[in-house]
Amino acid sequence: MRSPSSPPAVVTPPRALTSAVRRLLRPLIRMMLHYSVQYPYLADLLKITYVEEATRMPVPGKEQTDSRVSMLTGIHRMDVKRLRTELVTGKDAPPPNVSLGAQAVMRWTTNPEYLDGKGRPMPLPRLSSKGGGKSFEALVQSISKDIRPRVVLDEWLRLGIARVDELDRVILVTDSFVPSHGLDEKLFYLGKNVHDHLSACEHNLTRSENHPLLERSIYFDHLSEESADTLKSYARQLSSQAMQAFGQKAMELQEKDSKNSEANNRVTYGLYCYSSNEENKQSTK
Repeated sequence: MRSPSSPPAVVTPPRALTSAVRRLLRPLIRMMLHYSVQYPYLADLLKITYVEEATRMPVPGKEQTDSRVSMLTGIHRMDVKRLRTELVTGKDAPPPNVSLGAQAVMRWTTNPEYLDGKGRPMPLPRLSSKGGGKSFEALVQSISKDIRPRVVLDEWLRLGIARVDELDRVILVTDSFVPSHGLDEKLFYLGKNVHDHLSACEHNLTRSENHPLLERSIYFDHLSEESADTLKSYARQLSSQAMQAFGQKAMELQEKDSKNSEANNRVTYGLYCYSSNEENKQSTK
């Protein structure tokens, strides 16, 4: 019988799984190379993430041990012990302006008070002295009174989320909180959105006894560049409509659940559209 500290038996995963993982990794590796992140650093990230996820998979009714995490991951027990300590002391946190900014954009794009007759976000007078409750200042203060609206506006101008016109009105440049310039904010949403998309896929592949989660796409090839551009624009239009409708419904339910102490569920709804004439040229070996 093998002791808990001895190396685990080598398991050969299904070829379809390894092919899918390699394909998933390609854009990640391209991004890491773009930022000059070399393999040893990524290997360390993989190691601590293996330990993190294995720690969350204990045997029902039993405490998760370093030995069992070592058995699950193939990582030496001494490394497991060290990495689990780092996980306790480490903490992931979004950039400080993300939460407030996302809430403000959501309210601006879903609350009828801030929409025009066609359901589009209206330009808002910058100051409440000019626009009253329908001003950018009032919008920010309806979410938090701890941060001055001017600070939020300056950050949005830096990120390319908004602009100020000649009438001193704040105009939303994008219909969701996707900054044009802020790298920290973009990377935060990269991790958050792709994590939730992959989690839906993982759920559908590993927990088939439960109801499958929504995870769909539609695929067409043999399109001209002009047709691809037309479809990308059309996808953006449709996604804006769907996101706005979903956001309005979610805010209604969130308001209803505001006094429910058991309201601790999180829902992510995503749409995506990808176009490339390079992907099919890459080796799929």
